[in-house]
Amino acid sequence: MAKKETTSFKKYLKWFWGIVLGGFTLILLLFLYTAWDPFDALPSFEELENPQTNLATEVISIDGKTIGKYATENRTPITFKELPTNLINALVATEDERFYEHSGIDFRGTARAVVKLGAGGGASTITQQLAKNLFTKRASGNKIKRVIQKAKEWIVAIKLERQYTKQEIIAMYLNTQDFIFRAVGIRSASRIYFGKEAKDLDLQEAAIIVAMLKNPRQYNPHREISKKKSLNRRNVVFAQMYKNSFITEEEKDSLQKLPLKINFTPESHSDGYATYFRGHLQKVMRKWVKEHPKPNGEEYNIFEDGLKIYVTLDSRMQQYAEEAVNEHMANLQKYFFKEQKNNKTAPFLDIEKSQVAGILNRAKKNSERYKRLKKAGKSSKYIDEVFKKKTAMKVFSYKGDIDTIMSPNDSIKYYKYFLRSGLLSIEPQTGHIKAWVGGVNYKHFKFDAVEQQKRQVGSTFKPFVYATAINQLKLSPCTEFPNIPYTIPQGKYGIPEAYTPENSNSKYGGMLTLKEGLAGSVNTMSARLVDMVSPENVVRLAKSAGIETDIPANPSIALGAVDLSLLEMVSAYSTFANRGLRVSPMIITRIEDKNGTVLEEFTPKTQEVLSEESSYVVLNLLEGVTQSGSGARLRSGYTAYPKIVTGFPYKFTNAIAGKTGTTQNQSDGWFMGVVPNLATGVWTGGEDRSTHFPGIGYGQGATMSLPSWALFMQKCYADKSLKISKAEFDKPENLSININCEEDTDDKNNKEEEEVVPEEDTDF
Repeated sequence: MAKKETTSFKKYLKWFWGIVLGGFTLILLLFLYTAWDPFDALPSFEELENPQTNLATEVISIDGKTIGKYATENRTPITFKELPTNLINALVATEDERFYEHSGIDFRGTARAVVKLGAGGGASTITQQLAKNLFTKRASGNKIKRVIQKAKEWIVAIKLERQYTKQEIIAMYLNTQDFIFRAVGIRSASRIYFGKEAKDLDLQEAAIIVAMLKNPRQYNPHREISKKKSLNRRNVVFAQMYKNSFITEEEKDSLQKLPLKINFTPESHSDGYATYFRGHLQKVMRKWVKEHPKPNGEEYNIFEDGLKIYVTLDSRMQQYAEEAVNEHMANLQKYFFKEQKNNKTAPFLDIEKSQVAGILNRAKKNSERYKRLKKAGKSSKYIDEVFKKKTAMKVFSYKGDIDTIMSPNDSIKYYKYFLRSGLLSIEPQTGHIKAWVGGVNYKHFKFDAVEQQKRQVGSTFKPFVYATAINQLKLSPCTEFPNIPYTIPQGKYGIPEAYTPENSNSKYGGMLTLKEGLAGSVNTMSARLVDMVSPENVVRLAKSAGIETDIPANPSIALGAVDLSLLEMVSAYSTFANRGLRVSPMIITRIEDKNGTVLEEFTPKTQEVLSEESSYVVLNLLEGVTQSGSGARLRSGYTAYPKIVTGFPYKFTNAIAGKTGTTQNQSDGWFMGVVPNLATGVWTGGEDRSTHFPGIGYGQGATMSLPSWALFMQKCYADKSLKISKAEFDKPENLSININCEEDTDDKNNKEEEEVVPEEDTDF
């Protein structure tokens, strides 16, 4: 009997060791196969040292803020030192309690998962999850493949533990995690879900981030369908932190009672600040990468190579500029809608119905929908039917996008009702562009009113005529000319017929000083001056001041009969504030690669345009515009339209050199305003020149554009850290030109009365 029992024991022992050795052999073979698998090889030492991840290129403002990114994956890695302690504690407590004890694989956790068949939680360590993120493809539908993948993760995890410190592994893991909504990596997640940098996350926010690691879609705090799950999972994180002694029980209980709170701030190309600027910068960078290849000859990829582009934009000023334009335009648009109620060709004026059809048809053919259908080979008849059919869509409004049912044809006409506007601000002494607003909403109106668009500039061009006369003839602001019609004869300067411009208010008589002429935007004065110096010389000065567009050298330029961009105009006006020295506009200060190596630094080009004395005299003339001319409402002057002029009264008391401009039929309204260290221009008008206000009161530059400038400057002055100057313009020593002109008080009073029914500087 004893012999039989001994035989049975030996038999069971044999089986036991057979199973153990067999299992060990299978595991060994699995790992050998995993390591030798030619179809999905493990990463080499070099690959571990330099894991291939797509890195977003950052656009960094002059004040050190990231204002945008170009990315295939919106990923910007940060170091362990930039991670808050509460985030690290929450991560370790929830995802890998024995992280600091194991060497990549938690055998105790693995055993628990096997015994409980996964009911007690998974066995993947943080290091294994990093291995999965970096080096292994997710297996699906095949249990054998999933087992092999898990083995690969084990091997890579062990390699990672040998190659990196625990701190580096945590940072790498958080940098490679996809939190959806274009939030790849912890820095993007922090900015998108909470509007802040990772180092500034508080404990609640850190817990929400860690809660998403289990499944960023199922436990997402932004999706309505998953908010409850996100809250519950966040509370699990707090419980785990208590269990691992990172917080007290009292802290856990109070934290779990808090509601879920995020500050969702998307980072797509159409979201955030400086969207139009980023669109322009992207075009600049496409050219730059072709001219500045990598050492190996390849082009940099701005969407994947993690460049850092340091730009001149100031994030604070950009924010104020966008707020100012949107505040004023939302208000202005209300009045425009009211004005169109009885217009049979709304939103167009002064055109026939057949012309309206032509405008809408051109817009239809320029639309992305039309181009897609045409590219797909659809017939014109089919496309017409598509554009007539009503469909669900989101359309723009100043109160936020509206969900509606509308045909594409109707949506085209709907968008034609909206006035457009642009604002640009430049620091004259450096050429640095500080704020760039190309429109009211990049998502819906992508055409850039700063750089892409050129519109007739009207009276804002007159200062270049005056500047040429002052520079050539040493005229004084006090120099007087008769206010009578002035004719340039046929044939002179090659003009086909005599040129006799009329004053916009049809008033003549008496003598006017240069200062009064520019303040009142008197057309007869401009015509006289352009004839005195010749159109060619005016063009020459304007070109040297920064206007690149070809300007016809004929007398009509005296009234601004030329289409220019806002970028050109503000750049040229900056010359006046910089003592006659032009500094070419700059948008980039330097470019670095992902390792911080400087690839290029940028310096502006300079050119002398005017003498210091002449430029100061021009500024003195332009100050007259804001003291007694069409820009006087910047002070405390009366306006007949206080409601439409957003923020009025402005009550500026500092030196401001400015010029309004209003073109034919009020199609374009301009305001150019300069203080000693900032030149800012604003344009406002319809997408089509036939979209405009019917009257000069609402349609003038002082009503359409000046308020955006005023609101922007109010916000800038309120932010003392910007140090925007309120000083007088620097007066040259030994100024030889007399600028102290005695003004008749009665004339002043008359001008103030004329503001009641504005007769702005319309030029035609």
